[in-house]
Parts: sequence; structure tokens; C-alpha cells
Amino acid sequence: MLNGDPSKKIIMEKVEIKEKIKNIITSVVKHDNFILADELKASDVAGWDSLTHMVIITTIEEQFKIRFRLKELNQLKNIGSLVELIQAKL
Repeated sequence: MLNGDPSKKIIMEKVEIKEKIKNIITSVVKHDNFILADELKASDVAGWDSLTHMVIITTIEEQFKIRFRLKELNQLKNIGSLVELIQAKL
């Protein structure tokens, strides 16, 4: 029963969210020389500075039709925590 297994839905959502995030980051930093793992941090990606960070976050908000609070953004540790925050807001 694929439709009845909520864990499959969560896994699929994570994959879709990560795919969108990777496309956004790639578009903003103009390269894809990184592996989008849960442990990935902004400092691990060449070209991801404070200005591109703002563009990435704003684009994520627009693409997912969500809004982040400053407190939420300050608590983010890596891509994994960003994905979890997006999932909680969907």
C-alpha cells in the first residue's frame, strides 16, 4: 500500500525539497560543484556569501510559498535543518 505509508510520503517530500534547494543554490552561485547532503553548510559552497545567502533564502520562500522568521533562520545549522524547517511549514 503505497498510499497508506506516510514514511514514503515524507521521504519523497525530502527528495523533492532537496532537488528544489539544489536548483536554487546552483542558480544563485552559478555552479553545481557541491553535493547537497544534510551536513552541507553555506561555508562549504564556493560563492555562498552573505548576499547570496539572502537571495537563496528569499528564493526558497518564493518557490515553496512560505515565510521564515529571523529566529528560525538563525537556528539553521545545515541543509538538513533547512529541509526539516521547510517540511514543517508545508
